[in-house]
Amino acid sequence: MHVGNWHTCSKYKRILDLSEVLKVLIMDKLTVKIMSHLCKMTDINGEGVSLGEDLYKQRQPLPTWDAIYFIQPTRENVIMFLSDMSGRTPLYRKAFVFFSSAISKELVMDIKKDMEVLTRLGALREMNLEYFPIDSQGFITNNERALEELFGDEENNHKGVTCLNVMAKRIATVFASLREFPSVRFRAAKSLDATTMTTFQDLIPTKLAAGIWDCLVKYKKSIPNFPQTETCELLILDRSIDQIAPVIHEWTYDAMCHDLLNMEGNKYVHEVPGKSGGPAERKEVLLEDHDPVWLELRHAHIADASERLHEKMTNFISKNKAAQIQHGSNSSSEMSTRDIQTIVQALPQYSEQIDKLSLHVEIAGKINRIIRESGLRELGQLEQDLVFGDATTKDVIKFFTMKEDITHENKLRLLMILASVYPEKFEGEKGQNLMRLAKLTEEDMNIVPNFRMLGGQPVTKKSLTAAFGLKFDIHKKKHAARKERPGEEEKWQLSRFYPIIEESLYDVLVCDEWMFIQELLEKLMKNELSKEDYPCLNDPSPSYQGSPFSGPVNQNPHSMRSRRTPTWARPQGSEDGYSSDSVLRHASSDFRRMGQRIFLFIVGGATRSELRVCHKLTEKLKREIILGSSSIDDPSQFITKLKTITTHEISLDDIQI
Repeated sequence: MHVGNWHTCSKYKRILDLSEVLKVLIMDKLTVKIMSHLCKMTDINGEGVSLGEDLYKQRQPLPTWDAIYFIQPTRENVIMFLSDMSGRTPLYRKAFVFFSSAISKELVMDIKKDMEVLTRLGALREMNLEYFPIDSQGFITNNERALEELFGDEENNHKGVTCLNVMAKRIATVFASLREFPSVRFRAAKSLDATTMTTFQDLIPTKLAAGIWDCLVKYKKSIPNFPQTETCELLILDRSIDQIAPVIHEWTYDAMCHDLLNMEGNKYVHEVPGKSGGPAERKEVLLEDHDPVWLELRHAHIADASERLHEKMTNFISKNKAAQIQHGSNSSSEMSTRDIQTIVQALPQYSEQIDKLSLHVEIAGKINRIIRESGLRELGQLEQDLVFGDATTKDVIKFFTMKEDITHENKLRLLMILASVYPEKFEGEKGQNLMRLAKLTEEDMNIVPNFRMLGGQPVTKKSLTAAFGLKFDIHKKKHAARKERPGEEEKWQLSRFYPIIEESLYDVLVCDEWMFIQELLEKLMKNELSKEDYPCLNDPSPSYQGSPFSGPVNQNPHSMRSRRTPTWARPQGSEDGYSSDSVLRHASSDFRRMGQRIFLFIVGGATRSELRVCHKLTEKLKREIILGSSSIDDPSQFITKLKTITTHEISLDDIQI
């Protein structure tokens, strides 16, 4: 299943005039970004669109062309569209208008009032496509400022309410485009104790669930063939469920690429030797699903990925005599980029094959050099020892004393993990002294309190009865933020850590009030999830049949969608790295018979480790799990966003007794 792809848009082709009339695609700022996540310009050109234009830029009149508008249903956009198509000399011959989400009745009436525009209107549809696919099992709503707007100043919730409304509308379009109607579960607000007032932040999952539900109710009435009974399950959480995952060093190939290589989204820029011995040239490549080597190795531990890449290149050279001659007799020695370029020139028929392999050999080599030069192995070991309760504050102090060359950001990330595991060490002057020891700037010293506030334990938490003696942390977590998973073999060093959204499949573990998401998913599948902790907005209809955890899978007879072959099915490895089997062609027949999908949405940003877990649990639980979030953040992005959170210092005047 693709959360989004070009075929999502292509289903609207039949609405368009399929004549030889030239076509221009007109989009606004948001829909341009949506389209860039779905397809490339060549895909659009292949559908008969010759030109792409910005709605708000001055455009040349093309009176013999048809215009396809893909825009948000805002008043400003409708005014621009009407301006284009009204009067004696419209910009285009005919207009086909597709709105990214539901349009208001008032705006529809504005369009209908203009009779000239109506005669030139080929289509007026709600496309319900306002989300951004990042993966075959992941999407974001592009609310990049969600942390600031939702977890910031408690005194001004206007931005937070607006943010949740936009987020809810965009999440709802996922279900509209997939023709899915979910049972909506959310993490209930929990007061710290009987005398503590529930805050806006505590209610974020509740409010978002209500917003999504309002949209879904409208879809049931307005969208043809939209399911009338539940076809899937949605569970809404927020970033406070796991504070450690966004900042700890994750050691998989995908996470390391985005953490260490300063990538822009999925774009990697590298230098390749110039042609005929000329100067090096910069080249941009996308690390995405179309790359079979990336697809095979992205979730592998970096050490495993490096070994497998070396084996692939060695196998290729051993099977090609020309490559052996160019590389020399010692085929096991490490090759430089120049060596690989020489082989490509000697074997032009294998250029694409070698290019893909050489790209990943270069990337893995670069990551391993950064790990060595930055001393990341020792830092990573300390991080994981803290998380599993095998290290204390003394170990962190010793590390800072002995490793003065550690980067500024890595010091901050280590302190944030320490603050999550040992919150009492950051009360009063204790925390200030630790941050001074790490030589943090004043700006960075403010990040740690913001980080702790994200976990729902702020110093400013208001009490309903007590004016004095406010505690920094009323609940203190155990000094192990993760529990060892029985039966889990640690094949690679530093692979112990797992996001809270993963836990042992059959063991039900609870750590303080935190429940692991894999346990949540298992209980959700068995209909055993606590209705008190995770209430459901809509009690499932009597005809709703969720798939049991084991035994035969029951397909929901009321689902109006057809089950497409899932694209996440595990690819088969290949020795040469080029002929890795397509995930589409080799989807498991068992997965094709999976039951209802599970959608998991995390407000405040998701991590690549959490996306990896959804892929892993899909295979393990035999249920397709889709991860959604307001954004997907690498550690540096998450830290930057934490800086924007502002806290409101409490005073006695604020407290109403």
